[in-house]
Amino acid sequence: MAQQLDPATREALIARVRFYRDLGLTEFYRRPVDEIENVGASGFATLDQVSSAASQSALHEGIQEEQPIPPRKPLPIAPEIGASVPRADRAAALQLIREDIGECTRCALHKGRNKLVFADGSPTARLMFVGEGPGADEDAQGLPFVGRAGQLLNNMISATGLKREEVYIANVVKCRPPGNRTPEPEEANTCSPFLFRQIDVVRPEVIVALGATAATYLLGQRQPLAGLRGRVHSFRAAKLIVTYHPAYLLRDPRQKKEAWADLQIAMRELGLKAPAKA
Repeated sequence: MAQQLDPATREALIARVRFYRDLGLTEFYRRPVDEIENVGASGFATLDQVSSAASQSALHEGIQEEQPIPPRKPLPIAPEIGASVPRADRAAALQLIREDIGECTRCALHKGRNKLVFADGSPTARLMFVGEGPGADEDAQGLPFVGRAGQLLNNMISATGLKREEVYIANVVKCRPPGNRTPEPEEANTCSPFLFRQIDVVRPEVIVALGATAATYLLGQRQPLAGLRGRVHSFRAAKLIVTYHPAYLLRDPRQKKEAWADLQIAMRELGLKAPAKA
């Protein structure tokens, strides 16, 4: 007899599978998530029905990342590029965007927010980094990338020969998702227009997308990271490079060499050379 899952466990597993579906990663399902959601008049699903799909998603993460996957549905179209802002006025223009956001309640993420995390760095930066969303340290301080992942990002910035205050750093969403989970599409789509406005004001020459979430909502395509890394993308009058999120590099330091290769592409586009070692 098939083992039954309680409703809470069932919903948690379905949420995981649904997340991958929303990113367009559908080819690894043994059964469509919509079918799994509706199994059983009792409201229970069997372990075979649900956990097999969830386990296949984990398998997909490990061995199929290099396969490009077409989107299930199109992402919202990014707004038109805003008018150029004189360098001397960019700080004030960014402040106007921050005031427009206000004490935002546009999506559910505001419910668990301590501090809204807008951005950090130079309003005239040539290089911009975009991450996924704030973590616990960022939520406490109101600044992006100030925890362990932020320390690694600082090291990455230093490796390019720049200082943190010379670059611009922002996230797709400006409030911390509960438990540091990946932002839901509705949350990211609600918040990302403000990110696009920030990009249009700063006008960086190069943007580095840190991780799959940033790459997805900037480029407007759901594709495994391996299919986006290693090349230069055109994006909003800038050149965009995709690499791993620093938090992922902390979990798998073996990928730091690959991330350094990505940063070298950005450095080449900016005409930067790594500082000489003492």
